[in-house]
Amino acid sequence: MRSMRTLLTAASAVAALTFTATACGPSEENAGDKPSAPASLSPADKIKIPEDLKKRLKEHGIDVDKWRDGEWKNWDRDKWLREAKDFVNPIIEDLWNPDRMREAERPDKPVEEEDISGDKGVTDPTPNPVRARAVDAKYHANAPESGKVFFDGPEGSMVCSATVVKDPAHPGKSNMVWTAGHCVHKGKQGGWYRNIAFVPSYNDAARETSDLEKATREQVAPYGVWWADWVKTSDQWIAQGASTGGAGAPYDFAVIQVTPEKGSSGKSLEETVGSALPVEFNAPAVPKIESLTATGYPAAPPFDGQKMYQCQDKPGRLSLKAEQPTMYRIGCSMTGGSSGGGWVALGGDGKPALVSNTSIGPSTAGWLAGPRFGPEAKAVFDEVSKKYAGR
Repeated sequence: MRSMRTLLTAASAVAALTFTATACGPSEENAGDKPSAPASLSPADKIKIPEDLKKRLKEHGIDVDKWRDGEWKNWDRDKWLREAKDFVNPIIEDLWNPDRMREAERPDKPVEEEDISGDKGVTDPTPNPVRARAVDAKYHANAPESGKVFFDGPEGSMVCSATVVKDPAHPGKSNMVWTAGHCVHKGKQGGWYRNIAFVPSYNDAARETSDLEKATREQVAPYGVWWADWVKTSDQWIAQGASTGGAGAPYDFAVIQVTPEKGSSGKSLEETVGSALPVEFNAPAVPKIESLTATGYPAAPPFDGQKMYQCQDKPGRLSLKAEQPTMYRIGCSMTGGSSGGGWVALGGDGKPALVSNTSIGPSTAGWLAGPRFGPEAKAVFDEVSKKYAGR
């Protein structure tokens, strides 16, 4: 096993909560000339490429055998699949081993205060910082729906947070995960990330980082590694999403349909972890919400991405553009890596429901903002649910 390198060493890469997962990489012009960091790839025969994925790869001029042998690390513009219909994510068994999961980083660029124009809509005063609280181990007993999303971009392996959500097409047997749009797609200057996988209850026992160097895959990922079969984010994020500022943030959400890496045991993700949250697409306005709880795995200092944290606060409003939906905002000290993590409030029935996900925050940390789910979010969710309704 490789020795653990120092996490998040570049100051520019870890200054604050991310607005996009690959904001500090090479320029778009040079992205194709700088492949991602070398990966510990398993043998070529361990890659699973279904026939429909092979066909789509060929339609884009991508040689399946070369993809099998590592061409997924080629970020040339012409081979960076961008359109919503072009997502492909062949399973590469054992790619996400304990070292690679532990070392995944967040090369972040934050939102600066000057990017926020309170006079364009309703923006409440900046909330007081709320110190993130470590979730008690085992995570599965306290936040079973939460976990980490791993993916590859031009700068190497990266990480976000995510939540298992209920699927009306498969009651009690959901394979759907909710995260941020910038955790699956670069936005207007790029395309879909690769090797997207979800690990529920990552580091479930809250082991110290030094102990994780010797941890087995089963200890790091006790409920398995679940690969993205399909991903959908908003058209607005694909068209507007940017690596700095607030562009696209009110539409910064995504839904992932997953499948187990090692083959099906007959159990869905929801059955495996024992829980899933409903998504509320008609969430109350800010004045009617007493409290929101955000969960995630913050990775930028003073955190290192290996443990789960939560913030609880009464939300305020953040408006980036008058013509776009107003976002929720809470005080919270979580940093990059917590992006995509779920925001939970009590619904009209008194039960917890997902109402937002972490999207943006300032360079100094202190607060987080997330989109308020509405018709655009529901359309993304419904498309994924209906796509797999008969399967």
